Amino acid sequence: MPLVAGIDSSTQSCKVVIRDAETGALAREGRAAHPPGTEVDPAAWWAALGEAVETAGGLDDVAAVSVAAQQHGMVCLDATGDVVRPALLWNDTRSAADADELVAELGDGDAEAGAKAWAQAVGTVPVASFTVTKLRWLARHEPVNAARTAAVCLPHDWLTWRLAGGGEIETLATDRGDASGTGYWSASTNDYRLDLLARAFGSTPLVPRVLGPRESPGATPGGALLGAGTGDNAAAALGLGAGAGDVVLSIGTSGTVFGVSTTPTADPTGAVAGFADATGRFLPLVCTLNAARVLDATAEMLGTDADGLARLALSAPPGAGGLTVVPYLEGERTPNRPNATGAIHGWRLANSTPAHLARAAIEGMLCGLADGLDALVAHGVTVERLVLIGGGARNDAVRRIAPAVFGMPVDVPAPGEYVADGAARQAAWARSGGSEPPAWRTSASQTYAADPAPAVRARYAEARELTTRAGS
Repeated sequence: MPLVAGIDSSTQSCKVVIRDAETGALAREGRAAHPPGTEVDPAAWWAALGEAVETAGGLDDVAAVSVAAQQHGMVCLDATGDVVRPALLWNDTRSAADADELVAELGDGDAEAGAKAWAQAVGTVPVASFTVTKLRWLARHEPVNAARTAAVCLPHDWLTWRLAGGGEIETLATDRGDASGTGYWSASTNDYRLDLLARAFGSTPLVPRVLGPRESPGATPGGALLGAGTGDNAAAALGLGAGAGDVVLSIGTSGTVFGVSTTPTADPTGAVAGFADATGRFLPLVCTLNAARVLDATAEMLGTDADGLARLALSAPPGAGGLTVVPYLEGERTPNRPNATGAIHGWRLANSTPAHLARAAIEGMLCGLADGLDALVAHGVTVERLVLIGGGARNDAVRRIAPAVFGMPVDVPAPGEYVADGAARQAAWARSGGSEPPAWRTSASQTYAADPAPAVRARYAEARELTTRAGS
């Protein structure tokens, strides 16, 4: 049976799945950790990929391979292909002021007009997460490194290029899904906006050519065909087989809410990013910086583990007795408050228990994602089914509380590596050359339902606005 490999190079680790190209059946898998931080030498990703591949039994018998990776990360290369400086990741917020400046500049000093202009140009409004803002930061703060930069690419672009053997920087390639997260490529026109890149960076470095969903940038030295690759959210949608009416809630290092659409979006508020997906369609998306690590931090603070946190949260009443957590532990991307901090509101003697805090932390994290769902709906995304995935979805309290916060049932597929699976499915698609990706069987899911909790959302909205004003 022909085999294909999918690679998920995420913020925290590298996962590799090797599957049957025709049925999608899992043959083997491997993983390796990434170093922590918001600034990482890409060499660490390459080392982790090698370790994960070795753990998965190697790629010698694999016909095709594709890479999905964390979006937005700024990888700068010099003319010989050497990395200029450690990559700035999506969750590095040092370019927040640069983002504000770029927005205002495009509006001739009017931030509202600038936001509208950016949304019309590329479907997104710059925030600190996006590559374009990091390039402005680099040009301003590290001019020597900026001058050395001959090409700029994204994590998946760089890893794919390395899998092909490196070589000339002119061979760098990317896909629509990941390119749409840079801030200088438009999903609606399928073109780079090099004028915006030059505005941000002061010059126009080489950028990867953008491939179609089933195109290939080449092959590995061992002869395995390379898929175009994509960003992690687009890969997750492909791995899940998400279609029109499906909205995916992913609780990983970041929290994302996204749905497949046949039409592009352009949100001047910046809440909804007008991304592309990995099939030639679009992927309107809302992202929060604070997701699964809110659970980790709360569990550590309470001296327990993930299972203990779930038990505590489920032992508290819905609404946590009025205790509300706004979990902006690392600033926030949606709403765009990079300097905000977390806060606890409604603290009283009656709710001063570990159980109440555990529940309030989970409800607060989910309320942030529910705000994202509201934003998608406001921009025309149809919601027929909510699908909950990611590491945070493995927490029993998250699964049971989510339908109350979202006000509708939530489907939870079996735990899996859906980003890596999407990359593997893309590799199989590139190998087959068909008009659509292979119709792999998706895993069964369990549906969770609960009575809606509008009071929780209302209290969170009040507390969020207090925190937003304090953190702005």
